[in-house]
Amino acid sequence: MPIMPLLLSTRVSPVLAAVSRFDLGRVSQHPVLFGSLVAMALLMLVLALVGKVPLAYNLRNLMVRWTTTLLMLVAFFLVVLLLIGMLAFVNGLDALTNNSGQPGNVVVFSSGANDEGFSNLALNEVSNVERMEGIAVDEKGQRIVSKEVFVIVNREIPTPPGAPPRRQFVQLRGIEDPQIAAFVHGLKLKQGGQWFSEAGVEEATDGPAGQSQVLRQCVLGNGIAGELGKDRPGGQPLAVGDQFDMADRVWKVVGILDSTGSTFDSEVWAKRQIVGEGFGKESSYSSFVIRAADVNKAAELAKTLKDSKEVALNAMTEQDYFQSLSETSRVLLYAVWVVVVFVALGGVFGVMNTMFAAISQRIKDIGVLRMLGYSSGHVLMSFLLESLVLSLVGGLLGCALGMFLDGLTAKSTVGGQGAAKTVVLQFVVSQEVLATGLLLSLLMGLIGGLLPALRAMTMRVLETLR
Repeated sequence: MPIMPLLLSTRVSPVLAAVSRFDLGRVSQHPVLFGSLVAMALLMLVLALVGKVPLAYNLRNLMVRWTTTLLMLVAFFLVVLLLIGMLAFVNGLDALTNNSGQPGNVVVFSSGANDEGFSNLALNEVSNVERMEGIAVDEKGQRIVSKEVFVIVNREIPTPPGAPPRRQFVQLRGIEDPQIAAFVHGLKLKQGGQWFSEAGVEEATDGPAGQSQVLRQCVLGNGIAGELGKDRPGGQPLAVGDQFDMADRVWKVVGILDSTGSTFDSEVWAKRQIVGEGFGKESSYSSFVIRAADVNKAAELAKTLKDSKEVALNAMTEQDYFQSLSETSRVLLYAVWVVVVFVALGGVFGVMNTMFAAISQRIKDIGVLRMLGYSSGHVLMSFLLESLVLSLVGGLLGCALGMFLDGLTAKSTVGGQGAAKTVVLQFVVSQEVLATGLLLSLLMGLIGGLLPALRAMTMRVLETLR
């Protein structure tokens, strides 16, 4: 097969992307991780140089007892792959929230609300907010304030006749001015798309039995376009011109947001009046997103709004708001390490048991080595090096396959203070994740091989030759 097509294939490109991002300098910025890897490398080097037993002896035994070798490699491989997958998921969740906040933005909620899902701002509060000093203005002299409504829709997924009903949660955001909202949130449309009209609806004649029907125009995030398209023939993401059902209404896609790796990739945008009338938000907003005139004074503007005696509001910078949503990823990270510790302990005992079995099969070999003049210390280093080499190979295999996880998509929730949003995220396999997986494999090899190696060292020569 030609090499270039292979490298450009979709199966290999995630690996190339992960490898291209690998930078040993970034790993060195984590002293504990980098120091541990260096220490393990030095330990293996010392064992190879100081140990008198030829390395060829260990390699020959690994090949002769290939079933035992394969079992140990699989143990290291699976543990490392599991760790990389879970850490890549948490990394993707972190990247999602970190990419969602603009430095100069301030988010305004109703008093006592910490999330737009629980916020209700009266329509007449807009004028009070827009009078505040420190808000940026556009070329028309208009205050840059995006007035938005946010609802979560329990959408019924189309299923074949007789199949059980299925549902999914969809984030629907109603915005008053799409141009201002796009500027405030730093978003653009993909080529070929457009924003919804002033009315937010259009009439079509392709309804049932040729009847006319009203279509609600919407713009989809890149992630939700893929999710909504999974249940269609072919499973292709929705594109401009496609239609879908939601909340007993027919929606038409007029544009797709260019992916920025933020939570907005998982949202459906439509005209605020359409969303408000359809979901009980006719007389209120969920939030105002304000662009500060001075990016460096966004926190000051948020404090001014929050402390104002004229209006009862809660305000914070957009970056602080999305950092609060990362609470989910922190909890997941703790859960990941709990799972990894238990899995690693199981792996260590498995490696230990396999090494003990390998030593019991090679008792006479150990006796012959001792008769040839090799000391008990040399035997210890030989078996310990054997375990570390297996852990290194298994860890590298796990890292190699783990690179394929980079860029895969998955659904999750982000939230804090009782609120949660369903989002589509991408796995991020960073160099720190790969280094952590390799280090875990080496530690398993060290701990799992140490006790069996000590057992081999303490055997008496005459007992081994019986």
